[in-house]
Amino acid sequence: MDDNLISELPHDLKDSVDQVPQDSIFVLFGATGDLAKRKLLPGLFHLYLSGLMPKNFLIVGSAPSEFSLSNDEFISHTKDALINFGRKDVTDATFLKFANTLSFLSAEPSDLTALDAALSSAKKSLGGNCQIIFYLAIPSQAFISVITSLAKIKSVRDAKLIIEKPFGYDLSSAKELNDKIHLGFDEVNVFRIDHFLGKESVQNILALRFANGIFEPAWNASALDHVQIDVPETLSAKGRGAFYDETGAYRDMVVTHLLQVLGFIAMDPPNMIDSHDLNRAREDVFRAIRPITKQDVVFGQYDGYQHEPGVAPTSKMETFVALRVWIDNPRWRGVPFFLRTGKSLKSSRSVITLSFKVPEVTTFPANVQTKDEREKNMLIIDFGDPGSIAIKFLAKKPGAYLELSDATFEFSFAQSFNTIYDLEAYERLLHDVMLGDKTLFNTASGIETLWNISETLLNDRPNPHSYQPGTFGPAAVEDLIFPNRWYLQ
Repeated sequence: MDDNLISELPHDLKDSVDQVPQDSIFVLFGATGDLAKRKLLPGLFHLYLSGLMPKNFLIVGSAPSEFSLSNDEFISHTKDALINFGRKDVTDATFLKFANTLSFLSAEPSDLTALDAALSSAKKSLGGNCQIIFYLAIPSQAFISVITSLAKIKSVRDAKLIIEKPFGYDLSSAKELNDKIHLGFDEVNVFRIDHFLGKESVQNILALRFANGIFEPAWNASALDHVQIDVPETLSAKGRGAFYDETGAYRDMVVTHLLQVLGFIAMDPPNMIDSHDLNRAREDVFRAIRPITKQDVVFGQYDGYQHEPGVAPTSKMETFVALRVWIDNPRWRGVPFFLRTGKSLKSSRSVITLSFKVPEVTTFPANVQTKDEREKNMLIIDFGDPGSIAIKFLAKKPGAYLELSDATFEFSFAQSFNTIYDLEAYERLLHDVMLGDKTLFNTASGIETLWNISETLLNDRPNPHSYQPGTFGPAAVEDLIFPNRWYLQ
């Protein structure tokens, strides 16, 4: 790291320079793709400007020959990505040194010998004592072929591997993928990335629960009526029709995102907030989830989906899913968790709602009660960026008479902290990979457990209900949560 750059860092980032990782070589498979362009290259550049990259590092872009670029073309491609999708201004002064770390090498998935030789040379140029990090920003269909080839080269020894979801499509494919990965990589060096877990607001669930005595004692079946995890999207499947028609909303979002967030919400307090204890606590939750069946699920498909490019004209694939999840352990027995997500919905939000039970005995007479107190006793966590936390409750209205009215306590990350120096989810997770910190990553056993509890549903799927774009899904979703209602309406 340039000492002049460090001197220009804001105070809170100077303090974090002691977290500078080991010298590293990043190999980005799919370096010309959408993920690298929108998130990975801008993320690495922001980490560089923030003083959180290694003192010495190289970024090697790679793609099959039909997508091959020269080094100069890759540098230009990267600069365009930083300008269009990055969060920091790109000047000649800031980009020049970063550009010197960039190179591109064409590599076919079936033969990585040229890449192996290039990495061996690059490692020597950094002094030999550096780590190699492979990031598979490629379609999941290519995972096994690339991983199989990686297992055969010398550079894979002690290297780290980052893979994107989906981590298989069912239990058998997840096990096959894990078996192939473990031929070349130790599990300790495998990072299954889920950008939801890198969000500041999701991580703050841990602080909210375990650092505050006012919340944790009521975070259980004795106080809570139900929990909602709601992640609607306004985007359609347009442009991703072929992928989506093979995957669907359940595989795309529930196993790899929503159930992972549920793990944070539902876990028992870990001994420590570290990768071992935190992942063990989450996996204990996963193992306690009752197998999911179609009786607890509503599938939907938005009108017009079958006309999207790449989608079969008679497709039965769901673009919407809502489900009721039961956790059979002492903390949560009898408390339903309602999960909902889908495409072409009314709004794009990421919201967790904990609904508290209505007191059985109240000192207030019936004539001052509101129609439905269940909607007034809520803790609402918005885990969008930057996010907020709100408590909805009842309070007395000012005046001569005893009358209750809605009230809200609200905490906003943006208004409470200087978020200009925060890290986006991918940036935080990339930095964690460099440090070898697996706290916020999925594990092989955890993924296999979630596919296992999903087997019954995937083998006996309900037909999707149709719904209009711009709504919150089919009408049947209201029956699923009755007598409660969805917080997002």
